[in-house]
Amino acid sequence: MLRQLRLLFLTASLLSICALSATAKPVVKSVKLPNRVTLEYAEQGNAQGLPVLFLHGYSDSWRSFELVLPHLPNSWHVFSLSQRGHGHSEKPATGYLPQDFAADVAAFMESQQLPRAVIVGHSMGSAVAQRFALDYPEKTRALVLVGSFTTVRGNAGVQELWDTTINKMTDPVDIAFVRDFQKSTLNQAIPQQFFENAVHASAGVPAHVWRAALAGLMETDFSAELSRITAPTLIIWGDRDAFFLRNEQDALKAAIKGAEFVIYPGIGHAPNWEAPQRFATDLRRFVKTLTQ
Repeated sequence: MLRQLRLLFLTASLLSICALSATAKPVVKSVKLPNRVTLEYAEQGNAQGLPVLFLHGYSDSWRSFELVLPHLPNSWHVFSLSQRGHGHSEKPATGYLPQDFAADVAAFMESQQLPRAVIVGHSMGSAVAQRFALDYPEKTRALVLVGSFTTVRGNAGVQELWDTTINKMTDPVDIAFVRDFQKSTLNQAIPQQFFENAVHASAGVPAHVWRAALAGLMETDFSAELSRITAPTLIIWGDRDAFFLRNEQDALKAAIKGAEFVIYPGIGHAPNWEAPQRFATDLRRFVKTLTQ
């Protein structure tokens, strides 16, 4: 009887430890990249595990994946970056083309001694992920493109945003605009505190970064190169995405050989915000296929 009680106590303790490790908050750090910028990032999981890097969208920060992180396996080595100009990362005057962001990711991986990683990018971050896979194929284990596109050139909504607001933006950034901008990405309710954190992060992005990051996307078109991507690729899209429509997803799938396409009905531009648990489940399933 005593032995059985000990076994029950040990089992309960192990389950408690596992639960704590699964819900433990990531550790937020920063690193000075050699000859580049200082980046803020959040890190969690097994240092010997599969590296998975998350790249947020326009004006966001590492917190863009904060609702997803608790649902990821502790066996992964997870990094969520605040890209240059965003969050508490350094905000230089220049360097906001997709290839600049991608070079930062490569330098970050070198700083962490990561030979290859699964690169997960949302919106602007998905363009960075595409550019990274093109420029650093040897470092790309797989790609996950969320709320993505082949190019923003010719996108009427993006052009209108530039013409009416971003091109004229000055500091301090109008908090009312930021709130409306973030609301426009949503189709489903999300936790209020998470939304407020997103608004706060975007409001902290200086006007010159808002302008340069969007201009960098608008003046860059590497859609003709996407057929060179050979990394396994998962495309995730909410069918209520008001920014990038179904035709963009079909073009991505056609350009990247073998890409898998998953649709989230009733979800807007940020599936990682509106459906974080499903997003994490699909990500885990996709990553599992990489080792089969």
